[in-house]
Amino acid sequence: MTWHKKSSTRPRPASNGMNLGMNEVRVRFPPSPTGYCHVGTARMAILNYLFARKHKGTIVFRSEDTDRERSKGEYEADIIDSLHWIGLDWDEFYRQSERTEIYSHELDRLVSEKSAYISEEESKKEPGKMLHVVRLKNPGTLITFTDLIRGDITFDTRELGDFVIARSLSEALYHFAVVVDDALMRITHVIRGDDHISNTPRQILIQEALGVERPLYAHYPLHLGSDRAKLSKRTGDVSVRSYREAGFLPQALLNYVATLGWTPPSGKEILSLGEMVQEFDISDVHKSGAVFDIEKLRWFNRQYLLQMPREEFEATAQVELEKYVAARKLLWDPEIGRKLAPIVHERISVWSDVGSLVTNGEFDYFFSDPTLVSAKIPEKGSGAGEARRHLTTLHDKLSAAEPEIFSLPERLKDAVWEYATHEGRGKVLWPLRYALSGKERSPDPFVIASVIGRDAALRRIDAAIAAL
Repeated sequence: MTWHKKSSTRPRPASNGMNLGMNEVRVRFPPSPTGYCHVGTARMAILNYLFARKHKGTIVFRSEDTDRERSKGEYEADIIDSLHWIGLDWDEFYRQSERTEIYSHELDRLVSEKSAYISEEESKKEPGKMLHVVRLKNPGTLITFTDLIRGDITFDTRELGDFVIARSLSEALYHFAVVVDDALMRITHVIRGDDHISNTPRQILIQEALGVERPLYAHYPLHLGSDRAKLSKRTGDVSVRSYREAGFLPQALLNYVATLGWTPPSGKEILSLGEMVQEFDISDVHKSGAVFDIEKLRWFNRQYLLQMPREEFEATAQVELEKYVAARKLLWDPEIGRKLAPIVHERISVWSDVGSLVTNGEFDYFFSDPTLVSAKIPEKGSGAGEARRHLTTLHDKLSAAEPEIFSLPERLKDAVWEYATHEGRGKVLWPLRYALSGKERSPDPFVIASVIGRDAALRRIDAAIAAL
C-alpha cells in the first residue's frame, strides 16, 4: 500500500467511555514476546522513555502476546530483564493474553452496531476447516494523520477492503487489540518504527469504528546495517543479551542506541540517561535511517570503561582474566592479575577483548616462563656475546637494587636507563624484553618486570643468559 503527504484532517472526536482524556503524556512499550529483546526493541523503548520522562508522563509496558503459538514467557522475561539492564523502567504493566474478555466485548459491540460483521471462511492453514472471522466494515475513505517526525501522511483506505480484525469473537488480532488497549490505557503518543506506518490506517479505521480518540503518531526510521540495508544479525541486529554477554556496559549500549538517529542539541556524544531526557525532543529525530556501527558502539563502550572507578575496573578485570587464563590451563596468580589491570585498561574496548588477548597467547608470559629461541635474543646487528654481556649487567644491577623497585616500572627504568643509554637502548632493552616475554612484540620490559615480580624477572634473565 502506498502513502503520500497531504494536508491534515482532524481526528474523529471521542464518543464513548473508552476515551479517558489526553492531558497527561502516556506512551507504551509494546513488545511481542516472540523472541529475545533485540536492539530494535531496545531503541523503541528508549525513544518512548526519553519522550515520556521529558514530559513527566507515564510509561505503560504492554506485553503483546496475542500470538499464542510463538509467544513465550522466557522471551517476555528476557525483554523485561534487558530493558531494566540498560536502565529503563515503567509505571504500569499489562499482558494482552489476560485481556481477551475486553476485546471480545468490543468485538460484540462492533458487530451489534454493524460496524463489523462475522464472515465464514475456510482456514488457510487448515484447508477444509471453516472459521468465523470478524471483518471491519471499511468505509473506504481517505485518512490523513500528522506524524511528529514525517509530517502529514495520507492513505486511501479503499485498498484495504474489509480487513479481518479477529479470528473469532474470542480471538482478537493484533490491530484490534492494540487499538482497544491504546484507548483504555489512554495512550497519547504512539512512537514506533516506520515499518508500522502501513499499520496506521487500519488502526485509525478501527479507532473510528469504536469511536475513540486518535493518539499522536511518530514513526522514526529503522536503523540500518553497515551496508545500509535493513539491519541483520550479521550487521548488529542481535539480542541485547548477546551484547551483555560480550561484555558491553549497559550505559554504553543505552547511550549509543539512544543517539542512533538522534542528535542531542548540545552536540555531546557521551550523556547520562538524565542528560538525554533533558535534551530530548522528538522533532530532533532524524528522518533518514542511521547506520548501526559496531565499531562506534565499541568506541562508546571504551569511553565508559575509561570513566570506570579504578577499583571497579580492577575487580572486573581480575574476574575476566582468571576465567580465560584458567581456560588456557595456566596457573592463575591474583597478584599478577591485579597488576595487569592497567595493561588491560589500555588495550580493550569491551570486556570480551580480554578473552581475545588471553586466548591469542598475548598474556601467557605473565603467568608462565616463556620458551626462548636463542637466535632471537640479540638485537639486530648485535652478536650473542654482546647480548649476554648486557643481560648479565642488567641481572647484576637489578639483583643488587632494593626489591621495592619492582613495584613500579618507573623505578626499574631509573635503575638501568643510564646504562642502556650509554650502550645503546635497542641493544640493551631488546634482549631484556625478549628474555621476559619470549615475544617480539610486548609491553615495555619494565612494565613486564613490575608485573611478574623480582624473582620471576631475574629467573628469566638467567634463562636467556644460559640460552646464549
